[in-house]
Amino acid sequence: MTTARTHRTQAQRREQTREALLEATIACLVELGYARTTVQEIAARAGVSRGAQQHHFTTKAELMTAALEHLFDRLIREVTSAADSGSDAALPTGRERVARGIDLLWRAYSGTLSTAAVELWVAARTDPELRASLRPVDRQLGHATLELYRRAVGGELPEAEVETLMLLSVNLVRGLALEAMMGGDPDRRTRLLDEWKARVLRDLDR
Repeated sequence: MTTARTHRTQAQRREQTREALLEATIACLVELGYARTTVQEIAARAGVSRGAQQHHFTTKAELMTAALEHLFDRLIREVTSAADSGSDAALPTGRERVARGIDLLWRAYSGTLSTAAVELWVAARTDPELRASLRPVDRQLGHATLELYRRAVGGELPEAEVETLMLLSVNLVRGLALEAMMGGDPDRRTRLLDEWKARVLRDLDR
């Protein structure tokens, strides 16, 4: 019994170290940007040695990708949980379900996620290793978001139109999140989101 408890404690310590590294990576990306984020700074903020850091993540690209996946996991849970049967209060039924889904996307894609993700996506343009690592994570998020739209529309549109709707919505909120990072007008963002929701609902009424 003692051995089992020791193994569980060691596993918990490993997970805590990994979590600390991922959180420190996200904080560095948001505060310093990708170019100024170093593995030394990440390890220092996480309170671990470089050896411990390398035990968990052997390359900077691997660490950055894991940090983004860590953020995306949160986003995926937030987005998909709203479409689960036990979350009807969070995501209403009928046409308003679609509008609420767009609101959820905006809330999820803005803030910390958007800032950290933009830093990595821009860096990936000239970093093949990072780009190759990020693509599967981005696809995973896309699949989860598409599932939200499938549930929200509920068979009212053909599959191809649902996917197009999802892609347009994702790219809209990503663009608006980037504009927000640059200090754009929040009232204009609200108007654009409201206009997009109105257009989507009009399409559903055709």
